[in-house]
Amino acid sequence: MLTFARVPEGKSVKNRLHIDVNPTDREQDEEVRRLLELGARRADVGQGEEDWVCLADPEGNEFCVLAGRHT
Repeated sequence: MLTFARVPEGKSVKNRLHIDVNPTDREQDEEVRRLLELGARRADVGQGEEDWVCLADPEGNEFCVLAGRHT
């Protein structure tokens, strides 16, 4: 389990930690849709044509939603 805490400072440098989300109870597109509805936005970090989707949380912290690992 991860717990996220708000901080008063805005993001000013590259993330020190990068999270990859690996949905196991739904397909990648369903998880991306769910996260977008919760406030995430699509992010371009130069990933090109990869099978993961890069998103950012409302504060701009990037994370990826993986594909092909649904069990």
